Amino acid sequence: MKRSTLPVKYGVFIAIGLIVYFLLLSLIGVQTNPIFSLGNGIIVAFGLYAAMKKYKKEKGGDFDYQKGFMAGLFTGFNATIIFTIFFAIYVTHINTNFLPNMLANWSSHYHVGVGIVVFIAAIMGFATTFVLTLSFMQLFKESWNPKKKHNSPPVEV
Repeated sequence: MKRSTLPVKYGVFIAIGLIVYFLLLSLIGVQTNPIFSLGNGIIVAFGLYAAMKKYKKEKGGDFDYQKGFMAGLFTGFNATIIFTIFFAIYVTHINTNFLPNMLANWSSHYHVGVGIVVFIAAIMGFATTFVLTLSFMQLFKESWNPKKKHNSPPVEV
C-alpha cells in the first residue's frame, strides 16, 4: 500500500507559514508580544484542516479514524519540528537580543536559557497539533449514529 506524502508536504507548508508570520512580526517589532501567538494557532489550524481534508479525499473508503488522526499528528509534528529548528537558529544566530527582550516582560528569579524557550516552543506546537487534530477528526470521522428509516410507518400515540 502506498504511503501518503501529505503529512510531510503540508507540514512544510505550515512551517513556512509560521516562519513567514514570525518574520513579519519581527519586522514590525511585535514578535515578543504573546497575543500574536494566536496567529500561529490559526496558521496551524488552517494547514491541519487542509491536510486532513485532502488525506480523507485521497483515502476515500479506506479512511478510518486512526489513520486520519495519525496523518494530522504527523503533519503538525513535522511543522513543529521545522519551525522549532528555525526558531532555535533565529534566537541563537539571527537575533540574539530576542530572548532578553522577550524575557524582560516576565518577572522571574530563575535563569531561563535558550534551550528552555526552544523546548517550550516545541511543546506548544505539539500540544496545539494534538488538540486541533482531535477537534478536526470529529468533523472527518464517520458518524456512529443510527440512520433514521424513512420507510417506517408513523408511530401512533
